[in-house]
Amino acid sequence: QVKLVESGGGLVQAGGSLRLSCAASERTFTSYARGWFRQAPGKGREFVAAINWSGSNTAYKDSVKGRFTISRDNAKNTVYLQMNSLKSEDTGVYYCAARRTATIAQRDADYNYWGQGTQVTVSS
Repeated sequence: QVKLVESGGGLVQAGGSLRLSCAASERTFTSYARGWFRQAPGKGREFVAAINWSGSNTAYKDSVKGRFTISRDNAKNTVYLQMNSLKSEDTGVYYCAARRTATIAQRDADYNYWGQGTQVTVSS
């Protein structure tokens, strides 16, 4: 069974940093675009960042531009989300996703595989 496994979440003070990781279980995922989404309490899931198969193209939610960086290491079959200057509004469950094409997308409906989520809590 295909799996995406996130790690790296936790509790951090405002202004701090965290790095999330998402490891895929199959090598085919190296040719897939990947994304990060998040869901705050009482809200719907929203796009955060995406990266194409090679890492040459990325996209970000406006509110995280300049603070978050998505990257990938295809040798390790892993995608990362480096989060700096964290704010309380960044709190939520962060989900890793993959889509069976090489190009990025910002709608969750465009993704075929999802991780179980990792909690990020930013205290003010």
